[in-house]
Amino acid sequence: MLFDHVARQLRFVVPGACITLWLRTPSLIGRIWTEAAPFARLLVGVSALSGSITIALFLYILLIPVIKGIPPDYRSWRKSGELSSVFPVLMTSTLSGWAVLCGLLGRYSSLGYILGTIGGSGLYALTFGIIGLLHAPRLARQ
Repeated sequence: MLFDHVARQLRFVVPGACITLWLRTPSLIGRIWTEAAPFARLLVGVSALSGSITIALFLYILLIPVIKGIPPDYRSWRKSGELSSVFPVLMTSTLSGWAVLCGLLGRYSSLGYILGTIGGSGLYALTFGIIGLLHAPRLARQ
């Protein structure tokens, strides 16, 4: 069971890591931060903030059983008071952070828009795969 979960997550980690290393996405982001125009630095900050919010919300969703002491019902998240407010913010931060990152890499790096989108997607796939490797605590349904 654990092996199946890890194997499923490695489908995101391995390609994401390969793309991220191949395109040197973190070093390009660092170069944009240090060498580009002030507006590009602002976009790097927006992208980093959106990514941080996304990671924090994913971790919060994983830890809801520990924090609240109740197992969340992910399938009917719209009916859950907790998840119905977290999921829309999570989706907004994910999509906005990814779009800003891809546009940033496309405009302010040597990658161009196609490889910038691939690089941004690879970094997000790597991040989501690593977060997915974390074991979510389970509580018995009451």
